[in-house]
Amino acid sequence: MSITLTSPSYKRIYVWEIPVRLFHWLNAASLIVLMATGYLIGHPATLSHSAEAYQQYWFGNVRFIHFVAGYVFMLNLLIRFYWGLVGNRYARLRTFFPKTKAEIRELWEVLRVDIFEFDRTAHPTVGHNQLASLSYLILFVFSVFQIATGFGLYAAMSDGWVASLFGWVVPVLGGDGATRVWHHGAMWFFVLFTLVHIYIVAYHDYVEGRGTTSSMVGGWKFEREDVLDRKD
Repeated sequence: MSITLTSPSYKRIYVWEIPVRLFHWLNAASLIVLMATGYLIGHPATLSHSAEAYQQYWFGNVRFIHFVAGYVFMLNLLIRFYWGLVGNRYARLRTFFPKTKAEIRELWEVLRVDIFEFDRTAHPTVGHNQLASLSYLILFVFSVFQIATGFGLYAAMSDGWVASLFGWVVPVLGGDGATRVWHHGAMWFFVLFTLVHIYIVAYHDYVEGRGTTSSMVGGWKFEREDVLDRKD
């Protein structure tokens, strides 16, 4: 008696639209620049050396690059918020909030697989799973905080209207020194988030094999048709 083994059939689904993919890579690039220059601003001795003052304007260049990256970071986030209102179902802002019992149950299931590893059985989701959605919501909150504190500090040395919108931040947080501590400390959240994000994406690509990484380049993911039928 012969046994016929059949491979599961997969369906190709367009998930991440161009604005979402552009946001992801612009966000990644600007965060890398902001973290690197921010670290140097907080620890200027890292690159200091003995030379004439006119030969050490590198710190001014570092600050300029940091400010430019900050504007890119803020504008990119604003566009993402807008696309969260008009984009497809996977881009909508409402997906970042677990609301139903099924979504809360999915959050726990992903925690069991990704974090606690109580269960090695993957629970595929076409868009962001609930744990990813919650983590991105936290990322957005920290992003707004970093923008507010960063431009709040910048307002003291800029007469631009954008920076002036955040002039209230420094007094609320207790002064320039305290704001710098909050701003610099929050940077380490982004460092940690980046490391965990890369690990989780690689883990899901290995466990599920559905094109998680490549989907943020081309926009397409793959889902087993039998799983889609069960979800329908």
